[in-house]
Amino acid sequence: MHPDTRKYNMALERGDRAICSRLAKEIDLHLKGGENRVWHAHPVWFLDGNPIVGYSKLKDCVRLLFWSGQSFGEEGLTREGSFKAAEVRYTDVRQIRIGDLKRWLAKARRIQWDYKNIVRRKGRLVRIPGR
Repeated sequence: MHPDTRKYNMALERGDRAICSRLAKEIDLHLKGGENRVWHAHPVWFLDGNPIVGYSKLKDCVRLLFWSGQSFGEEGLTREGSFKAAEVRYTDVRQIRIGDLKRWLAKARRIQWDYKNIVRRKGRLVRIPGR
């Protein structure tokens, strides 16, 4: 886990810290080769510079966000925003279903939209082929 991610987690209250620490552990374990860093004030994992998954503390929960999650075809993920992102929200560490998380992370590796170049493409998302 990146030191900045650890610092982010440690600044949270105990219940939220447990959620975030578990998420970070599982993401590190199941998204091999992912680069983790704090980006826009919360922990995010990247593959080849493209944001894949991250989490953030909201007022009443912890949100786990998959940048390309709307394309996964998975129950348990809710649309977020106007692009391709999807999320799940947790209020207790016991709500994290490791089987679902592993499956979503496998899909996150295979199904990617090119957020890295969205500004260069003037807001147009393109699916990364061959993943």
